[in-house]
Order: sequence, then C-alpha cells, then structure tokens
Amino acid sequence: MSKIEKWQKKVAWIVSSLLGAAILVAALILHISSPLFDEYVVLAVMVTIFLPSVLDVIDSRWKNAIDARLPDLFRAIVQAQQTGMTLPRAVEESSKRDYGPLTKELKKLVSQMSWGISFEEALETLAEHVDTTLVKRVVPIVIEASRSGGRVEKVFEPMGKFIQATLTLEKERKAHTRPYVAIIYVAFFVFLFTIVLLFKSFFTPVTQDFSPLGNALLTPDAARRLFFQMSALQAFFGGLVAGKMGEGTINSGLKHSLILLACGLLIFILII
Repeated sequence: MSKIEKWQKKVAWIVSSLLGAAILVAALILHISSPLFDEYVVLAVMVTIFLPSVLDVIDSRWKNAIDARLPDLFRAIVQAQQTGMTLPRAVEESSKRDYGPLTKELKKLVSQMSWGISFEEALETLAEHVDTTLVKRVVPIVIEASRSGGRVEKVFEPMGKFIQATLTLEKERKAHTRPYVAIIYVAFFVFLFTIVLLFKSFFTPVTQDFSPLGNALLTPDAARRLFFQMSALQAFFGGLVAGKMGEGTINSGLKHSLILLACGLLIFILII
C-alpha cells in the first residue's frame, strides 16, 4: 500500500480519457445507427473511470491507514518526552516503531532533519505530502507546541485523545450512512428487476399480439434502448451520490458508479 501522487492521478485520468474517447469514436464510426451504440457509450464511460477509481481506492486506504496510526504515534511521543527527550528527539525515537504506512513518512521526516532542515519545515513537508485532513489539523498544533517549549507532553496527550475521538466519530458516521448507500444499490437492482419482468411478461407478448399495428406501439428494441439509458444514468449518478454520502467525496463514488454500470450492462446483455 502506497500513496498515489497527484501527478499519477492526472496521468490516469488522461490515459483513461483517451481510451474512453477511442472507444466512443469507434462506436460513432461503426455503430452510430445500431442499438449497440448505447452499450459502447457506457463501456467508454466505464473505461474512463476504471483506473481513476482504482487509484482513489488505494489512496483512500493509504490515508485511512495513516490517520489510524496517529494515536499510537502520539502515545509514543509522550512516553519518549517523559524520559526527558526534546520533541524532535522524541519524534526520531518514535519513528523506530512500526506504524504501518506512517513509518515511512516519519523516517523521511527524520532524514530531512539530519540534512539540516528544521523540525517545523520537515513537519510541514510531511503534512503536505500525506495530505489528510486530520494531519493538516494536527501539524500546526505540533509546530506551535514545539516553538513554545516547556512540557509539551501536556499538549500531546490530549491531542492523542482528540485524534482517537475524531477517528471514532468518523467510523460511527460511516456506519450510520452505510444503510443509505445500500438503499441506492437496492433501488438500482429493483429497477433492473422490474425492467426484466416488463420485457419477459409485457413488451414482447404485447408486441407479438399486436404486430399488425406496425409502428403504433413501442417496439421491444426501442423500449430496451430507453430503459438502458435510464439505468445507465441511474447507475452513474446514483454511484456518485453513494460516494458522497458514504465517504464524503464525489471521487469516492466513482467505484460505486463503475460497479452499478457494470451490473446494468451485464444484465441487459445477458438477460434482456
């Protein structure tokens, strides 16, 4: 597990967008008047968001792992300071322990200090690189505590409790919003199930019974295309809403959109 840099995310979007555009252009050339055109458009969207959504999941897990180990780090710093160590020395000593992905960032911080960079500048660099909301809130407090001197362990101990409380509240928020994310999935699959029933029990039999009427009725192909477009829109935007509710960002919804689009496409290809 490693951090996904911003430039990597940009490259992923560029490459995925080019691949998606290539599929769309091919569809425009080969299937513009075919019922398959909509499927190719959905496929182009899925290809476009696949790699960015994967990278977003990896980066989110890395950031969550960083935040989860912050309380352990602050406890270690407090213990080191109680032996009489200065704050930079306490951080250096604490970096020798295992904090998952945070260990690598701490070793970078210690290396920068050994090169002559000040403790405050090294902390600011760490906060900029890690780029989590919690770290960005904590680092300025640590810097001010370092500048003030004195018994800064009195600051770190309640700060560790604050971080732990924040993480607990975040877990509770996700637990409370998880049912709403599930509702979006259930609603989508109920919609697909309804479409399947309509096609199996209504559209095809009715069209066969009234075939002499010609174009007076909505043909199965036209109905299929209409419902496919509706399901694709519901899958894409429903996924974005699920990400916003569940994890607080639109980008987090890309993976939900990808899953729902894939399920809808498979059902229409295999069943309808």
